[in-house]
Amino acid sequence: MLFRSPIVIMTWVGTDPSAASVMLNSHTDVVPVYPEHWTYEPFSAFKDEKGNIYGRGTQDMKCVGIQHIEAVRRLKEAGKRLKRTIHLTFVPDEEIGGYDGMKLFVHTKDFKDMNVGFALDEGIAVPEDTIPVYYGERNVFWLEITCNGSPGHGSRFLENNAAIKAQYMINKLLGLRAEQKAKLDSDPSLTLGDVTTVNLTIMEGGIQTNVVPDKFKLTFDIRITPTTNIDEFEAMIRAWMKEAGEGLELKFAQRFADQTMTPVDPDDIWFKALTAGFNKHNLKTKNEIFPAATDSRYIREVGIPAIGFSPMPNTPTLLHDHNEFLNEDIFLRGIDIFTDLISNIASV
Repeated sequence: MLFRSPIVIMTWVGTDPSAASVMLNSHTDVVPVYPEHWTYEPFSAFKDEKGNIYGRGTQDMKCVGIQHIEAVRRLKEAGKRLKRTIHLTFVPDEEIGGYDGMKLFVHTKDFKDMNVGFALDEGIAVPEDTIPVYYGERNVFWLEITCNGSPGHGSRFLENNAAIKAQYMINKLLGLRAEQKAKLDSDPSLTLGDVTTVNLTIMEGGIQTNVVPDKFKLTFDIRITPTTNIDEFEAMIRAWMKEAGEGLELKFAQRFADQTMTPVDPDDIWFKALTAGFNKHNLKTKNEIFPAATDSRYIREVGIPAIGFSPMPNTPTLLHDHNEFLNEDIFLRGIDIFTDLISNIASV
């Protein structure tokens, strides 16, 4: 199997190589920048007088990859030998869906030979002191609805009007958006991962002011909470399309249907080991559904438990934003935290 970009694997063999291994995953790619909106050059890793390190990827997710490496280095230099083999993986293309990265990698012989039993992947920086621990992700539905109709002169009340069909679908989907937003706003215990978001991101159609077009194309970015039945959700959309009129077409740019979630029961062996590390560092954590998408979804899809965790509390959430930064104290403390987490889970 060929990959557009390399996948790098660093392995520290455990005392029991036959035991299921631990994978510490991070992705090497970052999103583009608009340099004119940055205070400092976005790839300079500039550190200001407050110890804030500016650079694209400082939060998403160069920090975690480096913390994994440094934590393992500390354990090795301390003379530790852990039961389980540890694989540090650095994969490409996560920011564009992971299709040529983790999605392919988990089905290769190389990956299967790693015998992974548990994985750690990325989380998100948060301005509060409670760090999210992600055990699942929302399902990505990127769909394109084409509303076909009859073209004609802009002065007429044309039947079979593509715009009327498009209006119906917009009203239905944005109505669902309003319902889910109201649900989130009315319950402080819910997070973004607990509801389904719907956003109309692209509208295409029309060639001239006085010509009614023969079609309008609508693109929606939908993220479905994993407690929702995927098949029923798609059936609801198709029913709305039928109600809107004839000639509507549905095409998926992405349809991720797996809804596997990693156990976070206190008695689960992996999560128990993580919790011991959290407690040692007096961390405040909260188990949540990741609101967007990471490579963890592909790991869970093949039956391997995966947790998303980035120890970046009291930090503005700036992934993909201008002036992305991470304070050096938060970064260095993260190494301390990962040193114990890795030791714990590799000793399970």
